[in-house]
Amino acid sequence: MTHHPIRTVLISGASVAGPSLAFWLSRYGFQPTIVERARQLREGGYAVDFRGTSMEALRRMELLDAVKAEATNMGDMYYVDRHDREVATMPAAAFSGELEIMRGDLARILYDATEAGTEYIFGDSIAELTELDAGVEVRFESGMRRSFDLVIGADGLHSNVRTLAFGPEEQFVRDLGLYASIFTVPNRLNLDYSGRLFSAPGTIAGVYSARQNREARALMFFDGDFGDYDYRDFGAQKQFVRQRFAGQGWYVPQILADMEFAPDFYFDTISQVVIERWSRGRVALLGDAAHCASPLSGMGTGMAVVGAYILAHELNASRDDHQVAFTNYQRKLQPFVDASQTLAHKAVGGFVPKGNFGIWMRNLMMKLLPLMPADMVLKEAYAAANAISI
Repeated sequence: MTHHPIRTVLISGASVAGPSLAFWLSRYGFQPTIVERARQLREGGYAVDFRGTSMEALRRMELLDAVKAEATNMGDMYYVDRHDREVATMPAAAFSGELEIMRGDLARILYDATEAGTEYIFGDSIAELTELDAGVEVRFESGMRRSFDLVIGADGLHSNVRTLAFGPEEQFVRDLGLYASIFTVPNRLNLDYSGRLFSAPGTIAGVYSARQNREARALMFFDGDFGDYDYRDFGAQKQFVRQRFAGQGWYVPQILADMEFAPDFYFDTISQVVIERWSRGRVALLGDAAHCASPLSGMGTGMAVVGAYILAHELNASRDDHQVAFTNYQRKLQPFVDASQTLAHKAVGGFVPKGNFGIWMRNLMMKLLPLMPADMVLKEAYAAANAISI
């Protein structure tokens, strides 16, 4: 079988993994194209963080200073009771990693760094993939047809590319029994690089400051059963959040009222993606599309930039054999993925306790944290963050 060198690569998704891959592909002389369903760059979103090896990946991209300049610089988060009295502290390092930035700010930095060497197509999506001997024929939702040497799905938990090339997402998405909703709200609590979290059985509601305290983000984590939901039906999702948090104290009623006017409402299951092989023919998956660990791991963004670095490096090393590149990419990244997914599994029960005793125990553990050596507290997180070297 004769191979021709890989040149053109279509990437689905313009969040973090996709532009990170385009950055390196462009450097190596490939021609990357990114297609993004949204009509423009998604500027909103929650805080994401870097630690361990992913810091080195940013350094090699020469973007570490740019990310630091937009860092949230968040301090500690405080668990409070219904009267807003502090009952426990979550240290910044546990919540924010070594470096934290708002997802939208990171997306903009990556876009600015890749715009010159990458073709961006906004407001479109892949409708059909047809693999041929020498490439992949792509039909877009707009009706446009083009061919590329490779297609990479960097389009998140609900990856469109994964569905088209590998099968329905039920085969690969494993729910961890929780939902999350995150959205922008006014900084009514006058939070100063800080946040507050309120627990009730099976739920946690919180607010943390963002954008130099000019605004805030509300975050709601909760158990329950929403059934088979449409992840684009915001009306039904908001109704579910309202029902789940009805009658709660603290500032929860105000958060629910502000939710109605949020410009960037986000709702999803807390889930992981487990797929035996991240590639099939000329199509491969990257970031959450391949191996989402869930937000509870704190590793998703790090895995996206490290995975992009490794995938581009392997494609450059095996330009005329994508199968070898895809195999090496997964082999190298898999230990990092396994460690991160294990971390999230351990975190899921303790983060949203199901009863009052669980809340009391969690608060007690948080109170004991300052008495323990810092490296012991974050030992597992740092072990996962450094489960790979580049």
